[in-house]
Amino acid sequence: MEQIILLCMVSICLSAVQAQKFLFNQKWGPAGYKEWRGVNEETAMDKIIKTNELKATQIIDGAATLREGDIAVSSGRAPKICFARSCLWSKSVDGHVYIAYNLSPEYNEMDTMLIKTGMANIEQGTCVRFVPRTHQRDYIDIQPKSGCWSYLGARGGRQTVSLQIPNCVQVGVVSHEFMHTLGFVHEQSRLDRDNYVTIMWPNISRDRLRNFEKFRTDTLGLPYDYGSILHFGKYAYSQRGEATILPKDNNNIQLGQALSLSHIDRLKINRLYNCDDMDD
Repeated sequence: MEQIILLCMVSICLSAVQAQKFLFNQKWGPAGYKEWRGVNEETAMDKIIKTNELKATQIIDGAATLREGDIAVSSGRAPKICFARSCLWSKSVDGHVYIAYNLSPEYNEMDTMLIKTGMANIEQGTCVRFVPRTHQRDYIDIQPKSGCWSYLGARGGRQTVSLQIPNCVQVGVVSHEFMHTLGFVHEQSRLDRDNYVTIMWPNISRDRLRNFEKFRTDTLGLPYDYGSILHFGKYAYSQRGEATILPKDNNNIQLGQALSLSHIDRLKINRLYNCDDMDD
């Protein structure tokens, strides 16, 4: 059964990529879009950029704005407070981190399957478990609002995760947004990122330079992860289709992921939530 579901998802992803190549091109596509030559080159963040930039999504969910392209931040609230470990989801006595969710009835059966596959992506090899909400006070409300975005970490009470139909209902995009929900920012936001990548500032759209800021985040003692599902792709927010991020020493290194978490992504989750006994 799992193999059948996986084959269906791959088929859907391939169809979506072909449709996107028809709908977008470099001449008039949104900022940050590049005409991709291969399916494997387009990361989850690239898909998010195409959706969010096309919708010109800047002010969302009332008074909240987007940082780094898809992280919702409420007015007057510190965007990086998660790394003081003050907005982590509660850990149960059984060692798991249960995240209750409500799923909008606007999603059809296929949408629901893809979203749950994105959840399973997070759960595999980690202590996180997504459970349908019953009575929980703190929970995520998954809605097909405008764009793909999430708040950073647990805020308390109901918090929205936006997965617009159909652009954001893709396994890699769903997993990317849930990583933000768990409390993680983008990989190239690490304070030590300049040791590993070069930011090509002249190639970035001038009104998107802030998306490449660095922050003093907790690296959890883990190495820089070029292949993280939270890493920007090489052409993120490019103004002329030129690379905006290049790996140092080896330009052939793939940046980011399209579908799944990397091994280090899973280690990050377990270390942040003190579930190291699940490390492979």
